[in-house]
Amino acid sequence: MSLLNRTARCARTLPNLSTPPSRLQCLLRAPAALPPSRHLQRRAITSSPSPSSNEPSTEEHKRLREAAEERRQYYKRRSIYNGIGFVTGMVAIWVIATSVDLPQKPTKLDSKPGYDARLHDPLVVVGTERKAVVQKMGEEAEDNTDTVETGTSTVPTFPRLMQFDDEKTSEKAEGEVATPTEYQLLGLGIRKVSFLSIQVYVVGMYVATDDIAQLQRTLIKKIDPIATTLVAGEKDTLKERLMDPEAGEEVWNHILSSTSVRTLFRIVPVRDTDFGHMRDAYVRAVTSQARKHPKEFGDDKFGQSVAELKAMFGHGNVPKGRELVLARNGKGALAAWFDAGKAGPQRLGEVDDERISRALWLHYLAGSHVASEAARKSIVDGIMEFVERPVGTVAAQVHV
Repeated sequence: MSLLNRTARCARTLPNLSTPPSRLQCLLRAPAALPPSRHLQRRAITSSPSPSSNEPSTEEHKRLREAAEERRQYYKRRSIYNGIGFVTGMVAIWVIATSVDLPQKPTKLDSKPGYDARLHDPLVVVGTERKAVVQKMGEEAEDNTDTVETGTSTVPTFPRLMQFDDEKTSEKAEGEVATPTEYQLLGLGIRKVSFLSIQVYVVGMYVATDDIAQLQRTLIKKIDPIATTLVAGEKDTLKERLMDPEAGEEVWNHILSSTSVRTLFRIVPVRDTDFGHMRDAYVRAVTSQARKHPKEFGDDKFGQSVAELKAMFGHGNVPKGRELVLARNGKGALAAWFDAGKAGPQRLGEVDDERISRALWLHYLAGSHVASEAARKSIVDGIMEFVERPVGTVAAQVHV
């Protein structure tokens, strides 16, 4: 049935509908497509697109945030590690720069007019031709040209020769002039503490010039009983024994307990300190020897001697540059002197028990942990210069 027939039937069924034929023809036409208006085009352009299925879901958002946080933490850890590495590297550079010894300036071989090599050898006796300056305790080293560099600017030099007299004034006759004993430098070094190598004081060991031959003889006999000097191989053997903790202690124990060699330690602080710190260090050194040898140091007299050592170093400050002398006489008695500045050298006291001075000397000369490894090495090097020469030929007399 066609569209015209259906329309005509509907018109007959509607009696009240009076529609002219022209309008029916309009109804029979197909609706024409209207062109899109400007308003509709503008809305189509400006309207937001509908949600797309390509947008990330909530789980994907969560994973993206976790990945971003993980990446941020990674760069944060990387920055921390870089900072730690930088600080560690700078500390290592500083430690190496302060601990490595710089090479010494090369020695010029050209001799100047009037140059005499004998005057520059401290072990050669040249009689009245040598005008060595002997420094006394408390004297300034400004005019003393016969010195040894210490390696620190605070206490730049130590005298090669010094005069020292430990006789009490009350024991001398009225008007009697004391003749001081001359001591020759054996070796020196700087006492350092902590891993930062903080300098505390410079210490040097001196031996009485008149007792050098006895020290030579004792050291040589430890290697070869019939020799008067040591050759290269024997010198190396002696040096190894002196540097060994146990063998070195045995050698120095023998020298200190069986000979009458007079020695002293000259100590000059490079920073302000006090007697309390020095007293505690020396008491620890003495008690350490007592624990290693309880039979030898276990009597009551040793306890009294330790008390005398404590009393000798009372309270008071020790300014930098002021020298402290620990002297050991031929019988092993210990005496301490201190440069009090304008008041002059002051005697702090004495301890007659030779075990006290021997324990203090071993604190610098032998053992696994000496007060200054540089000082021990320098002292051993000085001994090597002694034993390579025949007994009695080392400077026994130096004329001022």
